[in-house]
Amino acid sequence: MKAETFFPAKLQGHCKSDISLGNSLTLTSPLEYAPGFMGKAYIMETESSSSTTEPGFKAALTMESSDQDDGRYLCSLQVFLGDVRVWSSGHYSKMYVSSKCIIELTKDGDLRLKSNNKRVGWRSGTSGQGVERLEIQSTGNLVLLDAKNLIKWQSFNFPTDVMLSGQRLDVATQLTSFPNDSTLFYSFEVLRDKIALFLNLNKLKYSYWEYTPREKNKTVNFVRLGSKGLDLFDDNSHIIGRIEQPLIRFLALGNRTGNLGLYSYKPEKGKFEATFQAVSNTCDLPVACKPYGICTFSKSCSCIKVMGNSDCSSNVDEPVSVKRLCDHDMVELEGVTTVLGNGTQVRNVRKERCEELCKKDCECGAASYSVSDESCVMYGVVMGVKQIERVSGLSYMVKIPKGVRLGDEKSNMRKWVVGLVGGIDGFVILLLLSGFAFYFIRKRRKSSSQQPPPPPLPQRNTDSCQESRIS
Repeated sequence: MKAETFFPAKLQGHCKSDISLGNSLTLTSPLEYAPGFMGKAYIMETESSSSTTEPGFKAALTMESSDQDDGRYLCSLQVFLGDVRVWSSGHYSKMYVSSKCIIELTKDGDLRLKSNNKRVGWRSGTSGQGVERLEIQSTGNLVLLDAKNLIKWQSFNFPTDVMLSGQRLDVATQLTSFPNDSTLFYSFEVLRDKIALFLNLNKLKYSYWEYTPREKNKTVNFVRLGSKGLDLFDDNSHIIGRIEQPLIRFLALGNRTGNLGLYSYKPEKGKFEATFQAVSNTCDLPVACKPYGICTFSKSCSCIKVMGNSDCSSNVDEPVSVKRLCDHDMVELEGVTTVLGNGTQVRNVRKERCEELCKKDCECGAASYSVSDESCVMYGVVMGVKQIERVSGLSYMVKIPKGVRLGDEKSNMRKWVVGLVGGIDGFVILLLLSGFAFYFIRKRRKSSSQQPPPPPLPQRNTDSCQESRIS
């Protein structure tokens, strides 16, 4: 059976119970390229919960205009929980088509996405394995089954940026999230000693949140999202840690902030909301501000004026580049630190040696130093910088162009490089103080103008004086 559907703006409906061998479905684009076009053909769905109004899962063939508006369309197979996309075949590798998006389960059991010229852009790779049909399970797992209902392929084995209730992630697997048109991406990873969030940029990788098992000397084998929250299991399948949140439907890694959230359904609002977020403070996120920006106590962005750009507010859609910084000087920033971990660490060195190591390394853009353990950590990017109360023995240094001066005094150069950490906070305080001063001066003047005038001073009688002198 073959079906072909054209929708000028949005496609909804066209839902079947399953797809059997030899079946296909085609989405056709508008005759003229339409920016913002979104076609969605639901091909199968699960039943919604009878006890609540929670939505169920739906599998859909989707076709949407390219982000670059270059006349092409993105073609993918996706799974939705209500309106939330929880899995996509195009998460890692995008498939572009010019006019048609075709899904087909071939007679030899291979699930494929094709374009109008028959080019295969994605496939399950299950030819000759006895596959008979495609189904979606109550957990949201999209599966290819054989005649004995054995799973030959499943979407749970190819995690994207969402983990569903009942889904399992083994050690060395991860969720990934990609901001639009950005060179960086985020990852949620299952490691032997912890679970953690990472910022990835080219070959650089820095952590910014982690959770370790509550039981010491236990190693993590896998994690599973259950009825009570996110559970960590050891090699014997015993729970050794838990992020407790009941009634969770899915876990998601945000593509703008990189924050990790656990989501439950709110019937009174008719939508899913995060009941837990791994990073609760905005300034603890790696992209709260742009590179060379400092997240202040008021959660606004102040600039380290190396970049010559006063706007340091975050925009992760802009590409972030890693530059070689050779023949540069170092300057220490007071009252700041970075949220990034996993930098290149050197122990048993003095602060001066730490500064020298970063200066000589063209890949180093910043360094932090701790006096207590004589530890130096070097970073390839100046990101995740936030304002803190000044702590003795902790230093954060960044590279600046060598020989930069605005004047003869070192303090002038320092102001040009560093700017005012918390400058926006200071500006707000200055405005408030100025307002209070203006108010009291005006009030005092008004009070003075309402008082009765003082009695006139006695005047000398010049005429009588003249008369007395004449007499």
